[in-house]
Amino acid sequence: MAEPEPLTEHAHPVVVPRWLVALCRWFATLGGLVLVAMMLMTVASIARRSLLGAPIPGDFELVEIGSAIVVSCFLPWCQITGGNVLVDFFTMKAGPRTNHALEALGDLVFLAIGILLTWRMFHGASEFREYGEQSMVLRIPLWWGFTVILPAMALLIVTTFFTMIGHWRAAQAGEVRA
Repeated sequence: MAEPEPLTEHAHPVVVPRWLVALCRWFATLGGLVLVAMMLMTVASIARRSLLGAPIPGDFELVEIGSAIVVSCFLPWCQITGGNVLVDFFTMKAGPRTNHALEALGDLVFLAIGILLTWRMFHGASEFREYGEQSMVLRIPLWWGFTVILPAMALLIVTTFFTMIGHWRAAQAGEVRA
């Protein structure tokens, strides 16, 4: 008799290619570096405001653009490690096959949302570039942020596809752990 799975709030892991894990880790590292840079700039801006009476010009613009980059860079890593929000109140005692099937369904929905977001972000970036949209204070072209955001979103799509396939295969096989 198989031992029952422990009750957990964690996603069931699935096998994905190593190159994909490495690429997701690289994007998450890039996002982390941008986050650290934003933190240091914020501290410097607050210190400058306290000491000189004026913050770093455009600090809020840099935080806004940086935040969009950080979130998009962290999404693929969150997906590949199963770090997204998981509500398992009703499925805690369900078998692995059911959980993998539900996670595959959730990944399918997330894949559709990721494709839709990426498609619209591409059009938004194209329009920002075409019309020369810039930030108010620093005059940074807004489409520049999308040079990192769009590849990160494309990676999210690929990652979600691979995790969906992994969950689907695990559900078909009735695996406890992939």
